[in-house]
Amino acid sequence: MDFKRTHYIGDLNSSMEGKKVTVGGWVEDMRELGKLSFLTLRDVTGVAQIVLVGEEALSQIKELTRQSVIRVTGIIQKSKARDFAFEIKSEKLDILTLAVQPLPIDPIGRLESNIDNRLNARALDLRNQKTAAIFKLRHHALQSIRKTLIEKDFIEVNTPKIIGSASEGGANLFSFKYFEKQAYLAQSPQLYKEQLTMGLERVFEIASYYRAEKSHTVRHLTEFTSVDIEAAFMDYFDVMDVLESVVANVFEYAANFTAETKALGIEIKKPSTPFEKITYKKAIEELARDGIKLAFGDDLQDAHLRKLGERYVGFYFIIDWPMKLKPFYIHEKDDDPTLSHSFDLQHGYLELSSGGTRLHDPVKLKSRLKEQGLDPNQFVDHLRAFDWGMPPHSGWGLGLDRLMSILTKIDNVREVVLYPRDPERLSP
Repeated sequence: MDFKRTHYIGDLNSSMEGKKVTVGGWVEDMRELGKLSFLTLRDVTGVAQIVLVGEEALSQIKELTRQSVIRVTGIIQKSKARDFAFEIKSEKLDILTLAVQPLPIDPIGRLESNIDNRLNARALDLRNQKTAAIFKLRHHALQSIRKTLIEKDFIEVNTPKIIGSASEGGANLFSFKYFEKQAYLAQSPQLYKEQLTMGLERVFEIASYYRAEKSHTVRHLTEFTSVDIEAAFMDYFDVMDVLESVVANVFEYAANFTAETKALGIEIKKPSTPFEKITYKKAIEELARDGIKLAFGDDLQDAHLRKLGERYVGFYFIIDWPMKLKPFYIHEKDDDPTLSHSFDLQHGYLELSSGGTRLHDPVKLKSRLKEQGLDPNQFVDHLRAFDWGMPPHSGWGLGLDRLMSILTKIDNVREVVLYPRDPERLSP
C-alpha cells in the first residue's frame, strides 16, 4: 500500500490552482449534496476541503467514519465555500484506517468532554486543535530554553533516574528493589549536577523526576518535568539572571506562534525584566501588615503566597530565606548565618523555581548533613567529589509544567502534560 503524501495541507494555497497533490490526514466532517460529497480533511498543519465526484468516490464516503485516516490525490481548485480559499477535487481516495464509532470523546469539540475522559483518550484528544496547540507551544518553549542556555555556554547532560540513595534527604521518594538492592526514583538531579561542575562547569538537564506526594491539586504531579542548571563560579544572583533570561525568552519566542495562541484564545507577552526581588524578611513584614502573623523561620504556605500574589503580580523572586527552610547543600550568608544565599521564583502565588548558592566546602557540608539529621555515610559518593577540589557553584530547578500552565493560561497542570501521573492516574 502506498501511503506517502506530496504535501502537508498547511503548505497548500490558492496560487497552486491546477496542481496535483497528495495529502493525508483524518476526516473531521462529511456531507453529501446530490451528486457531490464534501469532506474536511485535517493533518497536523491545517485543514482542507475535499470534493468527491463519481460513483466510486461516493460509494467510498459511505464507508467512512469521522476521524478515519485517508489519503487523497487530487487537483487544487478555487472554492466557493466561505471557509476555504481553495479545495481539492479528488481523483483517488484511499481509506487507510477506519475509526470505530462511537468515539470516547469528540476531538472537534462540538461535545464537551471532562479532563479525565480526555486524558483516557489522550492520543485522540491531540486531534483537538486547542490541545495540539498546547503541546506545540511546549515544544517551542523547550527550543527556547535550550537555545538560551547553550548561548550562555551551558552543556546539556543526562543524569541517572534510578539512584541508590535519597538525593535530598529522603522525603517523598518512590522506592523499589533494584535486583537485590534498595533503589529510588530520582526527585532531582541535584547531587549529580553539582558534581558535574567540577569538569564541565556549566551544565543543564531537562528531564522527568518523581515525588511520591499524595497531593490532589491542580499544580502537583508525581512525575514532572524539570529544567535544572548548575554553574561553577556563579553566585545566586548570577543564576537568577540566567533564570530570568530563560523565562522571558520563552514568552518572547512563544508569542511568535500566532496559530497556536489563536487556537487557545490567548495573547502571550514577554514579561518585563528585571523581575522584582523581595527578601523573605520583607515578605513576612508585608504579610504582617495584612494581618497574617508569622514568626521568623516559618515557611510560607499556600494562603500566604496567595496574599503576596495579590501585591506582586507576575514574576518575582523571594530571596534570602532562613537556613532552616532550605536543604543541606545551600550556602549560608557570610554576614548572617541564619539566612541563606537562596531564592524562589514566583508567579503570583505559584512557585516555579528554587535555587541558590551551594556549599562547596566538604567540612561544612558534612557538618550541615548532621545538623539536619542526615547520615553523611549515605552521601559517600557525593562527598568524595568534594575532596577533589569542588569549585564554588550555584544553580536552580524550574518546573516546566507549571511554566507551561502560566504560558498557556491553563490552571490545571495535567492539561499541559501529555500523559500526566498523579496519585490516581497510572495509565494510559
